Amino acid sequence: MTTSLTNPLAVGTHTVEVDGVVQRYHVHGTGPVYVAHSGGPGIFWEYLRMPALERHLTVVYPDPVGTGASDRLPSHPHGYTRPRYSQFLGALVEHLGVPAVHLLGHSHGGFVVQYHALHCPERVAGVILYDSAPVTGPEHAAEAVLQVQSFAARHADNPELPEVLAAFQAIPTISDDAQMTAVARGLMPSYLADYWGREEEFAPLRASLRAAHISGLDENLSPHVVDDRADLGSLTVPTLVVVGRHDVICGVRWAEELHRLIPGSELLILENSGHFGHIEEPAAFSQAVTRFVTTTARTTQ
Repeated sequence: MTTSLTNPLAVGTHTVEVDGVVQRYHVHGTGPVYVAHSGGPGIFWEYLRMPALERHLTVVYPDPVGTGASDRLPSHPHGYTRPRYSQFLGALVEHLGVPAVHLLGHSHGGFVVQYHALHCPERVAGVILYDSAPVTGPEHAAEAVLQVQSFAARHADNPELPEVLAAFQAIPTISDDAQMTAVARGLMPSYLADYWGREEEFAPLRASLRAAHISGLDENLSPHVVDDRADLGSLTVPTLVVVGRHDVICGVRWAEELHRLIPGSELLILENSGHFGHIEEPAAFSQAVTRFVTTTARTTQ
């Protein structure tokens, strides 16, 4: 592993190199160190910026390998498994040079963070599983279909609804970055509790969203499926589970299951949010995460 030569926690952009592959990360704010792993997989990190948190915490935003300005694996778009993401996350934590950090994983990033906390807990002070789930595959997909159908029923008279539903139907056909970006932007209205009611506020986020195509297959072209339900009872680090009441993709059902499975975990349901509570309810989100990080930072030192 090689790293950039500057202070690894100075505000700005830095790099960590693992086995010849460079991962970039971005530092903002001041206070206890908190690493925020974005989702997708493949969504560029900028959507996860949390200015309200940066007033209280040092937030480290990695460009996950294969995404944004970070290098791609030789097997791209395949091979982006949780062990591989965890390898880069561990290298980043080591590089930061602090005894232990808090990890937030949003959506697919939650799958990465819970894997890392289960397998490499030594330098993890606590985890925030944000709009995540304990499982992927057919069961998760079936629940998402039900939630999308509910969303469609609520917005049946909206003339833009067919475009959103077309974006869902296009997911299996994605084969390049342009298509991935177009689908991510097309899905956006369903991912917020009230996109059309707050469109002027949220349209810039939708327009700026960028994504890389990552297949979801391992190096052998087999689906990389998650099921952590048998293991989460052994998670030993403090855990906060956060979910938006109106999240269609990793909703309350999964947050409540994570909360039941993880000993001593806390659960926060943001009543007026979908999949982007840090944007939809930034004050409530920031207050809860800041309290969790600062409290568990004191108890784990």
